[in-house]
Amino acid sequence: MSESSTSVRAHLASAKRVVVKVGSNALLSEPDCVSWLAGEVATLRESGRDVVIVSSGAIACGVSRLGLAERPKTLAGLQAAAAVGQGRLMQRYDSAFGEHGLPIAQILLTHASFADRERYLHASRALDAVMTMGAVPVVNENDTVATDEIRFGDNDQLAAMVGTLVSADLLILVTDVPGVLDAHGAVISLVTDATEVTPYLKDPASDVGTGGMVSKVEAARKATLRGCPVVIFGARETGALSRILEGEEMGTLFLPKGARLPSRKHWIAYTLKAKGALVVDAGAVTALREGTKSLLPAGVVGARGDFAAGDAVRVVSPEGQEFARGLVRYATGDVAKLAGARTEEIADRLGRSGSKAIIHKDDLVITQA
Repeated sequence: MSESSTSVRAHLASAKRVVVKVGSNALLSEPDCVSWLAGEVATLRESGRDVVIVSSGAIACGVSRLGLAERPKTLAGLQAAAAVGQGRLMQRYDSAFGEHGLPIAQILLTHASFADRERYLHASRALDAVMTMGAVPVVNENDTVATDEIRFGDNDQLAAMVGTLVSADLLILVTDVPGVLDAHGAVISLVTDATEVTPYLKDPASDVGTGGMVSKVEAARKATLRGCPVVIFGARETGALSRILEGEEMGTLFLPKGARLPSRKHWIAYTLKAKGALVVDAGAVTALREGTKSLLPAGVVGARGDFAAGDAVRVVSPEGQEFARGLVRYATGDVAKLAGARTEEIADRLGRSGSKAIIHKDDLVITQA
């Protein structure tokens, strides 16, 4: 490890709140993984750190308990497996952490828990209270009632969201490989921009979970934009988490990128699901990328999807490339009426008065510079 890499990793020692995500493959490939994790968390707690666990495995545990030959393909089957497996998963955590005198708190979330800003803040306060009372939160997606979250979401993304939710200083993604590997199979130690490792990523081959290295790198990208460093590693050796926090070279470290994105803007860009898209002209692309302008009707070419006022939408260039996201102030039909309009034409086109901005600058986030 180079001197500069050593210096960078040394800064991890200042982390006071750590989110640790454990995937289905890690849980099932290593029967003692939860026991190992409990010992690691106990050590971190003794050093004065808060720890939040984000755990996959409910569906996988259900598949095992039901004796199924493979992961169900239908939504109802996935929900049923999760219902059977969630209790068994938490039993493993309760038993392992209990040996260290640590109570656990089951936290089941769906994307709806994050989509509403008030519920989002309530969840943040609840997690703070759990840690203040001395318990270790074990967070999982509520797969039994989730719908498209099961089919399109995964716990790597949830972990990145939880990291923002609890203002984590470090996110650690525990997997079944030693880190992000280069073309020669060697671990890439340090990443300053997630796009650097894109050529080395492969889609997941296992049907145990829904993630894979592509998902983990995307989660790392989101977390680093909030100012949180991320380590992806697979070595479950005694003291591994403490050694990461002591600056030892383990796994792949993703560094925070640029200025820390404010919590609300990170929520808009990387937590909310876009309900549609606005196509803007080249002049609007240039103006918005300056970061100080609202999107006005004059710069809008058209609208795609079915969204209401207040929904999150993607903002795309004339070539169809997304470069921003924001909370739109008009529904799809009204945006279509206002496309290309000057400010003084808004009332005539709508038949009523309305906001001067389609997306106000305070509700707009540039996602691709």
